[in-house]
Amino acid sequence: MTGHDRLLAETAAARSEFLDIPLLARAAAGEVPQSLYLDFLREAYHHVRHTCALLSLAAARTQDPEYRQELFGYIAEERGHDDWILADIAALGGDPEATQRATPGTPCRAMVGYVYYAIEWISPYALLGMVHVLEGASAQLAAKAAAALKISFGSVDDTGFRYLVSHGQLDQDHIVFFRSLVNQLPEPGAIEPIIDCANVVYRLYGDLFRDLDRRA
Repeated sequence: MTGHDRLLAETAAARSEFLDIPLLARAAAGEVPQSLYLDFLREAYHHVRHTCALLSLAAARTQDPEYRQELFGYIAEERGHDDWILADIAALGGDPEATQRATPGTPCRAMVGYVYYAIEWISPYALLGMVHVLEGASAQLAAKAAAALKISFGSVDDTGFRYLVSHGQLDQDHIVFFRSLVNQLPEPGAIEPIIDCANVVYRLYGDLFRDLDRRA
């Protein structure tokens, strides 16, 4: 069994629980009001803005030069995605400046804080657990949700949906790259912290959506 196969197998229960969240099904069916979609974008901003910092921390802490080099490339790809979210918020009538000043919900703060902790105190490879969850969720759900919500909101183009549409497209390619990266990690024990972090992030990222639904 490859490392990636182990990751899929040992996170299957957490992934299933995540995908069963009612709000995700409603979003994919276009049954989410614009106000709730804006709330999602505001939370997304507050974890996406940490992506490059988390990648940089993992690159600084790893002793694996090939992994570090891959992280540098990933940083270049991810730079500016938080600005896409702010532009989407503005396009839908939200306040991007207020979003930047706001404090994110507890699940968002817990998820970001845990990943910083995991990189620093468990393993720099733990970052890949977060990548597996967030990019896997985007590839599986983002494009479908964007298409349905655009119809629901009466949008004629991707205005207000750049982040969601782009991640749905980009993350399909990233999944192929991610599988290859995980399968080529040189340390025999590298996969365990990735699996552990993925299971934690599935729960915390899921709590972000559960919290959004409760607040709505």
